[in-house]
Amino acid sequence: MEFTLSEQRWLPKSILCLRDYNPNKFLRDLIAGITVGLVALPLAMAFAIASGLTPQAGIYCAIVTGFLISALGGSTTQIGGPTGAFVVVISGIVALHGVDGLFMCTMMAGLILVIMGLTGMGTAVKYIPRPIVIGFTNGIAILIASTQIKDFFGLKLEKVPGVFWLRMEALAFNFHTISLEATALAAGTIVVILACRLFFQPHSRRHCGARTGHGRGMGIQVAGRDHWLAVQRNPKRHAALSPACVSNRSDSRTSRPLINHRHAGRHRVPDVGRRFGSHERQ
Repeated sequence: MEFTLSEQRWLPKSILCLRDYNPNKFLRDLIAGITVGLVALPLAMAFAIASGLTPQAGIYCAIVTGFLISALGGSTTQIGGPTGAFVVVISGIVALHGVDGLFMCTMMAGLILVIMGLTGMGTAVKYIPRPIVIGFTNGIAILIASTQIKDFFGLKLEKVPGVFWLRMEALAFNFHTISLEATALAAGTIVVILACRLFFQPHSRRHCGARTGHGRGMGIQVAGRDHWLAVQRNPKRHAALSPACVSNRSDSRTSRPLINHRHAGRHRVPDVGRRFGSHERQ
């Protein structure tokens, strides 16, 4: 089935991909779906509990919205799933207006997204300054952490206020109800997580040139692949790293990487600027 250019613009990518779909792609999609589901479903349950809802609500939302995003999305690499940034928003809405109010806000948010997509106003997000994005992210992290203090210390509190300063005041007032068992379990969980990140990080990250004294490096993209080269200040001694070893630091004195292609081995990429430019234009 052939579609015109105007039709392809409005059709979901799931329909366009059926033209060259085969059992091999189906198998890879199935494995990817199982992998994502093992992560997304427990995460959705956790976010639902943190938002003041039941775990079932998180599962239903993750399944339904995940299917709709995959079926009706406009990109083959569309990312959809539970996000922690909405925990604070949803918990506040549920605390003030209940679940019915949450349904109404969800419909309003969907309508706003449709309007922004039809009018092209969504591109205005690129004009938001980076400090605002960082401040928003850090603020959300603090608010989410404050909602977990009650469960971390096992405090006996009937209802946690939605406002931040009222929440902290209520937690401080009821801190005498702390549970040592719950606190020990939560602290032990954090220790295990940190230990796993410390001792079980990928081998390539622990032994790449940026951490073993090779000093400087740069990254280039040629023919759709990322090649990462690390070199020393001394042009006579340098090493070429595997693509897994990522280092994009440049020479602080010249503001440009130091590269000698004569010793780069199999990672030698001549005429980098021309190839990089042509790849970007494609």
